[in-house]
Amino acid sequence: MASNKWTREETIVALSVYCQVPFNKANNSNRIINEMAPIIGRSTNALKMKIGNFGRFDPELKKRDISGLSNGSKLDEEIWNEYCNDWEKLAYDANVIISRFANRTKNDDIIIPEGKEVEYSVRKRVNQSFFRQAVLASYEYTCCITGLTQVALLEACHIANWSEDVKNRLNPSNGLCMNSLFHKAYDNMLIGISADYVIHVSEQLKDNSKAGIFIAQFDKQKIQMPSKFYPNKDLLDIHYQKYVANGK
Repeated sequence: MASNKWTREETIVALSVYCQVPFNKANNSNRIINEMAPIIGRSTNALKMKIGNFGRFDPELKKRDISGLSNGSKLDEEIWNEYCNDWEKLAYDANVIISRFANRTKNDDIIIPEGKEVEYSVRKRVNQSFFRQAVLASYEYTCCITGLTQVALLEACHIANWSEDVKNRLNPSNGLCMNSLFHKAYDNMLIGISADYVIHVSEQLKDNSKAGIFIAQFDKQKIQMPSKFYPNKDLLDIHYQKYVANGK
């Protein structure tokens, strides 16, 4: 039985869950909340409330006058401040804590690493899983360009390339939820998104084919915004300037 006072480790896991649950679906029926709560020895309602506490620190929610629950602790703020600029550390630390709590050292998804090679492999898998889940949850499992909601076709698209911006690799604000076709086009500078969230479609994609007509309809439209972790405008602009310079 857990004490009423949340521990540092429990709070780290709760922040990880906050990142991976859609803003309007942090409820007692949410799958991730239901899976994580018993692992850290908390009720689903307690974990849901703790997730709500983190909402009050989210700068994008503040800009929209959306506040989280008001009964958060000083520890909540400390954990937020510690990890809000180091999402990779959050993903990894939370994974190790969950592994220890669940006593699963040989699970495919939750492993306590041993040795540098194993640790690198685990970190990579954990990072990819965390980034994808955080981005898709922020956009409520909806392509930000087309509105497609088939999860199997959705991907977490990096704004700043994974290899070029190590600091923002796992930053959910460095992500866009896109279907696989538009993700590929974005990565290949055939689509740009300016800092005002406007979509720009390359002339190369505009032709009289059914596909060309379909894609062209999104030109000069705005993306569908996420419920949290708005895409970083500076990172968007860097990519967009590359798109413009590419001249496709």
